[in-house]
Amino acid sequence: MVNNGKTLTPKLIKKLWIAFIFMIVLIGASYIFITCYLTLNYNQAITQRINAKVADHVIQEKFQNAAPFLEDGTVNKALFGDLMHDMMAVNRGIEVYLLDKHGAILYSVVLEHNTNEPLNSVALEPINRFIETKGEEFILGDDPLNADEQNIFSAAPFSIDGHQGYIYIIVAGKQLAQISDSLFGSYFTKLSIGAIVLTMVFAAMIGVLSIWFLTKNLRLITQTVRKFQEGDLDIRIKNPEQSDIEVVALSFNEMADTIVDNMDKMKSVDNLRRELIANVSHDLRTPLAVLKGYIETLQIKKDSLTESQKQEYLQITHNNIDKLSSLINQLFEYSKLEAEQVTPIKEPFSITELSHDLIAKFKLLAEKKEIQLQIDNPEENCMVYADIGLVERALQNLIENAIKYTEPNGKVTLSLVKMGKQIEINITDTGNGIPVNDQPFIFDRYKQVNKSTQKQGLGLGLAIVKKIMDLHDTTIVVLSEPYEGSSFIFKLPAYQLQ
Repeated sequence: MVNNGKTLTPKLIKKLWIAFIFMIVLIGASYIFITCYLTLNYNQAITQRINAKVADHVIQEKFQNAAPFLEDGTVNKALFGDLMHDMMAVNRGIEVYLLDKHGAILYSVVLEHNTNEPLNSVALEPINRFIETKGEEFILGDDPLNADEQNIFSAAPFSIDGHQGYIYIIVAGKQLAQISDSLFGSYFTKLSIGAIVLTMVFAAMIGVLSIWFLTKNLRLITQTVRKFQEGDLDIRIKNPEQSDIEVVALSFNEMADTIVDNMDKMKSVDNLRRELIANVSHDLRTPLAVLKGYIETLQIKKDSLTESQKQEYLQITHNNIDKLSSLINQLFEYSKLEAEQVTPIKEPFSITELSHDLIAKFKLLAEKKEIQLQIDNPEENCMVYADIGLVERALQNLIENAIKYTEPNGKVTLSLVKMGKQIEINITDTGNGIPVNDQPFIFDRYKQVNKSTQKQGLGLGLAIVKKIMDLHDTTIVVLSEPYEGSSFIFKLPAYQLQ
């Protein structure tokens, strides 16, 4: 059973929430990571910028009164000991290294107290870049005490007593790094908790509004589909091209139109089927009753009837059998056309030759009714591209119908006229014509045109003609005025001989 109180299923809502929460958590984690990364770099950049001139100051202040090297060429360790003592009093995270011109580490007080395996040299590329930019750029260099890491530094070149090299100072050494990591972990936890809480609160608010807004069109479509399901066949999604899910909206409207159209066709077919059964029953009953009556008469009065009477009764019986056979054949033919079981096999053929053959076929019947039957064909030979069997059947029904409704001394004309890339076929009679109000319905099955005459109903002949025209993607038009005759006109594509 469909829950009429809801337009969206809990399962869909759950999936939307899971996707939304996952997206928010991912965004929040990315935000925290980026924030921490940029904050760390920001702090390091500030520290490096503040201490950019430290190495220069060391050279200018300390190396003026004492040389970094003794007379025997060894490092003046006492000088560097005092230097480290003074600098660590200000910043315990500072580490001072004496490098030669190739970057090899000559001496540092911190190396004497280090238990790990330190680096033997430092890469000169970051140092040279730092000196060139005068410490204005954020540059990381090797950390001698941590071989796998890089750190912020200050550096300056020196040249004293034939000795050349660099003073290389790590401004955020191991001890500072430990303190920074400890504090950073605490602040990171607080930042994470605060960011997650705020993110989830705002995400919940935004999520509710977003899901409501994003599913607005989906809810509208769901409501429309439900009303359609409940029997409101006229309901459609308004302005489907403006919907966020335009394809779904347009598809539903098209589907609904198709369903309603098919239902109308089914109702129409059902009504026509009932009419057909009623009319067929009536038409079959009449010749069957006549057959039964005359056969019973022949059986009862066979000894008292004259030979000429017997022949007359047999002829009437034969005529009704022909009528019954023709009716049954028409029913089978129309049923196949109605069920779309007939596929036209189009080919080029001469409509002129076919018309002459049909005129010759109905000549005797026309003369018997004292009707002039003729063909009007200004062109020597008209070729068309169509199904010859179906076209022949259509012309036969039209000629037969024209002769049936034309009075003695009347005329029936079949004319062929070439009009550009088409051939116009016109069957005209001089009968009593068709009332204007009845003309739109003459191609319906068993439409009775004039119930006051003995020639009631047009049977299935014109209905079959209409179906054949539909198969050839053309239309048949009737032009008629009361007591001035009728014209049935249709066109077929002309075929040009190469």
